[in-house]
Amino acid sequence: MNAKVWIIILEITLCALVVAGCAKNGNTVRVDQNPRMASDIRMMELKKELDQKWENPTAHYELGQLYHAQGDWSKAEYHYSIALGFNPAYREVQAAMVKLQLNKGDKSRADWLANNYTTQVVSIPEQVLALGEAFEKQGLDDYALNCYTSALQATPDSAPVNRQLAYYYLHKNNKEKAKEYFIRSFQLNSSQADVAGELGRLGVAVRIPEATPKPPAPATTVTKPAQPK
Repeated sequence: MNAKVWIIILEITLCALVVAGCAKNGNTVRVDQNPRMASDIRMMELKKELDQKWENPTAHYELGQLYHAQGDWSKAEYHYSIALGFNPAYREVQAAMVKLQLNKGDKSRADWLANNYTTQVVSIPEQVLALGEAFEKQGLDDYALNCYTSALQATPDSAPVNRQLAYYYLHKNNKEKAKEYFIRSFQLNSSQADVAGELGRLGVAVRIPEATPKPPAPATTVTKPAQPK
């Protein structure tokens, strides 16, 4: 019996469980109450999507995440690698790949990857923030902090980088550090209403400058062409 037949049988079985429910101790267990069953169903959906469009990095990433959660390191890494092949700047996948190396017990590989990814974006504040936030979502706070501080060394006058560092420390409840970076960010760009709000909550009085009204545009004089004689 080939693999496709097995997949069809599994799909039919799972669909029957979805409709009928699983009887357990006299109670009906719904799919949304059985994470592994929901995960298996989602895997099948993603595989169908990839059958239609293999070059879909988002589907590969999500499938990798499901394998990652199940502890199937090799399949997770396989799909992460494919996702990065189609989209080398996919920051969420980069962070997931670093976490996978840590889960596998290969910290040196995780450090190398994180440093490599950070080096790629260190002078581009927008991409630094995307990578750092991806590290944070994966629970990789040390790598996120290294990403932000490396970016600050490369672009010390970046208001967004200072702002992100401030929020990082604020989430860690380090209010003094947060205040320091919020102030620096506000000094670089005083039009940030959210930063002004955070500083106010931290006891720092600030004032957002009013926008300078633009001078009226000069009137345009239209000269009619002379009538031919």
